[in-house]
Amino acid sequence: MTLENGENSGANRGQEPVKNRRPLATRSAGWAKAVARGLAAAGLTPNAISVIGIFFAAAGAWAFIQAPYGSQWLWLGGALGIQLRLLANMLDGLVAVEEGKSSATGALYNEFPDRIEDALLLIAAGYAANEPELGYLATVFAFGTAYIRALGGSLGLEQDFVGPMAKQHRMFLLTLGAIAAFGASYLAANERLLVSLPRDVIEWTLLLIVLGAAFTCTIRLHRIAKLLRAKEAAE
Repeated sequence: MTLENGENSGANRGQEPVKNRRPLATRSAGWAKAVARGLAAAGLTPNAISVIGIFFAAAGAWAFIQAPYGSQWLWLGGALGIQLRLLANMLDGLVAVEEGKSSATGALYNEFPDRIEDALLLIAAGYAANEPELGYLATVFAFGTAYIRALGGSLGLEQDFVGPMAKQHRMFLLTLGAIAAFGASYLAANERLLVSLPRDVIEWTLLLIVLGAAFTCTIRLHRIAKLLRAKEAAE
């Protein structure tokens, strides 16, 4: 379902080494390379593509917030916004690395827009579920996974993209939740007792993201500590 399967897909645009780039099957797909070539030929920079991803995420967030009060098709609009955000996340890295368009500020533009996009979508999903606190909590743990990954890199280790709730997993789950809410909205339309079902679906989706992201933070911290101890023992 997700078009982009790894955190930090657009990395290595500044001084970040290629070894910190998660291997992605979609990155080597012919269609992805063709789109990247087209974007580079059109003059779009990786940084511009990263910023465009924010607008896709904002559109998805708007759809989430409006879905409980408007057309049920807005749930699918939220899912589409997520996937377009991930597509931009993949293409910025392809244009940077494969098309030789990297820049000194690439790593900055790779990370910061990702955090904005995470916040937009997760917080909006929280309001869609009528549980805004859950959306903010999911955002906190999503930021935590990225922070711990970057922390490992700052300590001289390869950045660790392990799950079970890395960015691609969070967005895949939220996409599934949006599609399920779309289906639930039809049930709710025919059964008054199920009127809150679409919101309940998103609430449970966010709860799974919170728990999974918290577990991911724990796993990444443990792996970093283990590597640092092994590094100290080898010196």
